[in-house]
Amino acid sequence: MSFLVDSFIMCFSQVIFFGGGWLFFLKHLFRDYEVHHSVVLLVFSVTFALSCTMFELIIFEILGFLDASSRLFHWKFGLFAILFTLIAVLPFYIAYYILSNIRLIPQKQHIRVMCTFGAWLAFLYLFWKLGDPFPILSPKHGIFSIEQCIGRVGVVGVTIMALLSGFGAVNCPYTYMSYFVRHVTEADIQSIEKRLLQSLDMIIMKKKRIALAKRENLRQASMSKGSGGLWGMLKNVTSGNGQENIGPLQQDTNALEELSRQLFLETVDLNDAVVI
Repeated sequence: MSFLVDSFIMCFSQVIFFGGGWLFFLKHLFRDYEVHHSVVLLVFSVTFALSCTMFELIIFEILGFLDASSRLFHWKFGLFAILFTLIAVLPFYIAYYILSNIRLIPQKQHIRVMCTFGAWLAFLYLFWKLGDPFPILSPKHGIFSIEQCIGRVGVVGVTIMALLSGFGAVNCPYTYMSYFVRHVTEADIQSIEKRLLQSLDMIIMKKKRIALAKRENLRQASMSKGSGGLWGMLKNVTSGNGQENIGPLQQDTNALEELSRQLFLETVDLNDAVVI
């Protein structure tokens, strides 16, 4: 593809992205258009289009679409444009409207512009001094090179993203935790309490059967010692057929006790959920 065709494709995609940013601002961010400054809408759409263009160029680089020289030119042009927007346009515009809302500053146009220009120069000084503690400076690049600006924007961007990520990691669960909380009613609590009482009644009944069986075994053992011989052996065999087996009863009791323990803990959790 020639350079003109590649440039036409990039310009057409930027127009599409600009229109998408314009519609996104009006339809989703501010549906009722609470912001009555057209410059805000314009700056947002331009920034949105430039950001999408940079992402588009990365995809084109992976796919091998467009010429390498065209991709390099539009990549540098996009970087210069987005850096100019981030360092010059947005700070100047924000400072202008902040100073416009301060009553101590005269509302004359030329005075506001001069104060805004002074605030913007102070921002540039702080923005430049921000890179002193970091190994951003390099003798290979000049003072006003694109590498210097990208380094400082990267430091500021990573710091802000870290702060926003930390805030979101704490605020998001706190805000949306209610969606994952189980909705508990009185009927649920009464149902689980009923099951708990039934399991306790079954435990008591089985323990009574175990106690009766142990007493019967002790009685049979004492009788077998008193009556020896063939008659005693026959009596033990015939009476042993009617005795209950203690082992299965004990296993059932242990299982019911574990079930009752879990039901009790679930009842406590449900009551706590109702209180919350």
